[in-house]
Amino acid sequence: MRKPLIAANWKMYKTTRETEEYIKKFLNLVKDIKDRDIVLCVPFTSLYIAEKLLNGSNVKLGAQNMYVEEKGAYTGEISPSMLKDVGCSYVILGHSERRKYFYEKDEFVNKKMLVALKFGLTPIVCIGETLQEREDGKTFDVLEYQVKNSLKNLSKEDADKIVIAYEPVWAIGTGKNATPQQAQQAQNFIREKYAELYGKDVSSKVRILYGGSIKPENFKEIMAQQDVDGGLVGGASLDVESFYKIVIYDK
Repeated sequence: MRKPLIAANWKMYKTTRETEEYIKKFLNLVKDIKDRDIVLCVPFTSLYIAEKLLNGSNVKLGAQNMYVEEKGAYTGEISPSMLKDVGCSYVILGHSERRKYFYEKDEFVNKKMLVALKFGLTPIVCIGETLQEREDGKTFDVLEYQVKNSLKNLSKEDADKIVIAYEPVWAIGTGKNATPQQAQQAQNFIREKYAELYGKDVSSKVRILYGGSIKPENFKEIMAQQDVDGGLVGGASLDVESFYKIVIYDK
């Protein structure tokens, strides 16, 4: 049985003061929850204060991106060792916004994933099709390519340590979302393709999250699908009460 994982992606929102206010309220609400993993992926500027508040709690800290080198002349970038130093356990890689606005390709995402694992970070690797690709009937071609190229070259020891996030790009920040059946169909396909790379035993252990306009009102039905193991939550995670309701979707 795969343990559910609910991750918040705050994107480019919240100052350090807003981060502190949010986390204090949120921890009070979720302090007794033990049967699912909860992760807050906050902006780089909020990582330090977030770690101070989350340390020792049942909520883990995550970053939204990282570079592939440990150190060097890479102005404006953040290294995996820096993320570990500030207390991160998770890092989001290959989010559709990174792919769209910063031109990140699957091969680069793959390099980041392998480096994250080397430094003891759990990568949440995002894949998913655009609206045009879905309308052109290319959804499964795109997903197969992304699985084979973003998730390749893993060792047997690491293959079940990663987290995959299926995010239909057309459902991110649009108010639209895949139906539970569409999410299940895509995520089952991803699991099957992952099994072709690393075997069914490994594939059955890997958690696959859904991401795309998740709300408290639709998450329970999405989570009822066999191959949906959690959510990568964007806009709805910015409000404490909203994200709390998503975390306790089945209670």
